[in-house]
Amino acid sequence: MSVPEATSTPPAPPVPLAALLSRKELGLRLLAGPDDVSLHWVHTSEMADPYPYLLGGELLMTAGVQLTDPARYVERVVEAGAAALGFGVTPVYDTVPAELVEACALHGLPLVEVPPRTPFTAVARALWRLMAEARLHELRRVTEAQQALATAAARPSPVPAVLGALASRLGGRAVLFGADGAESAAAGREVPAEAARALRELAGVLVPGGPASASGDGGGRRLAAYALGGGDGLALGVATERRGPGDHTIAGVAVVLLSLLTAPHRGADVTVRDGSLVRLLLGAAPAEVAEALGAGPWTVVHARGGDGTPFAAAALAAALGTPLVDTGAGTSSGTGAGAGATDAGAAAAPGAGRTVRLLLPASAPAPEPRSGWALGVSAPADARELAAADTGAARALRRAEASRTPLARHRPAGFAGLVDPAEAAAYARTLLAPLAEPLTETLRVWLSLHGSWDRTAAAMDIHRNTVRQRIARCARLLDRDLDDPDVRMELWFALGTV
Repeated sequence: MSVPEATSTPPAPPVPLAALLSRKELGLRLLAGPDDVSLHWVHTSEMADPYPYLLGGELLMTAGVQLTDPARYVERVVEAGAAALGFGVTPVYDTVPAELVEACALHGLPLVEVPPRTPFTAVARALWRLMAEARLHELRRVTEAQQALATAAARPSPVPAVLGALASRLGGRAVLFGADGAESAAAGREVPAEAARALRELAGVLVPGGPASASGDGGGRRLAAYALGGGDGLALGVATERRGPGDHTIAGVAVVLLSLLTAPHRGADVTVRDGSLVRLLLGAAPAEVAEALGAGPWTVVHARGGDGTPFAAAALAAALGTPLVDTGAGTSSGTGAGAGATDAGAAAAPGAGRTVRLLLPASAPAPEPRSGWALGVSAPADARELAAADTGAARALRRAEASRTPLARHRPAGFAGLVDPAEAAAYARTLLAPLAEPLTETLRVWLSLHGSWDRTAAAMDIHRNTVRQRIARCARLLDRDLDDPDVRMELWFALGTV
């Protein structure tokens, strides 16, 4: 058993050597050792002793410029933890030295012959492409698992359903341990008694105030344990035959859901509230859970931006003081607060075009601007008004993006509130129908910036002449005088309605 330690392995999943060998255009040939080792990166070195320059897991490439003692050279490469050795034929050697082949076979180090026509950079580029493909596959796997876990949490018996979904997605066994170390629930394949015992002992390491997770091996299985939130000593244990790069993230989603779903351990009032939050976030109508949720007030935040990583939404949620977030990866339905709730950042990155929606309880601090994000903040609302608050947050976000401000708060409707929303939307669609999307967005930004050509050009990153041409085209298509304040007011109202 061991508590996880920092590692130098990059976030991209490793690639099996066999996958690199299968690239026929490279012409690589395995001369010694197995082909099932994992490659984390490529490193080229012509040092007589490359040991000080290796981190482990590399495919070390060399042409043998200073290869004088093959046996000693291989010993040092193995000591450094390199995954495999690639030897380039020519210009130094016409063939791979027999002593090198023998030494690699003795130590079980894979030895790959690189033909003269294949530059080392081509091998490195091929490996990075394979790693990028593996990373994309892993992100998709995590996203699908995230959606499956959220769906399971909405079922009548959510705890067993979540454990079953987790075990299925990881291809192993998932166990919920009580504070006394006994199994409260379990799902998935049975594991050997030795693995079950080791998993229970590993979960026992997660005492309050101690580590939040731990990992190890036992009974021929890879083991991991995670403490649930609430400080009640509950823990999730996972036993699998192998461990994928995204398994920790998938298990993290399950931990968040199980922490909410096991709320009875924290008192009946909290149980009812958190259970209602789960149902609300997963698609229930606000009226169905409003009584259990309490009067609030709640604040809805819509956000777009981030740094493009899968963890951007999680960082935003933590900064705003809420675990209740919808990254937009699942199918939204039901309330404006965000159906398909997930642990922020467990799946693919939201990206600049996807809206992240967050539900802030009354205990959360007032939202403040966050670097790299555009935020739209609703007015505080009780549970029965969350749909309206969600609409207000969406409008505020559009205003923030149009004016290039990091945060905009929903403003009272004013005169717009006197107009029936359905009638206003129908009129707005008819009025703006002649405009294509680029023209509509240009008009929105231009009006928000009070008709400034230069500021609109800067906000949209286009030339001021392009702005002039688009606005002139809007005037022609709409048959309106855009210098008329009444026309501008009418168009601004319409743009804010659709």
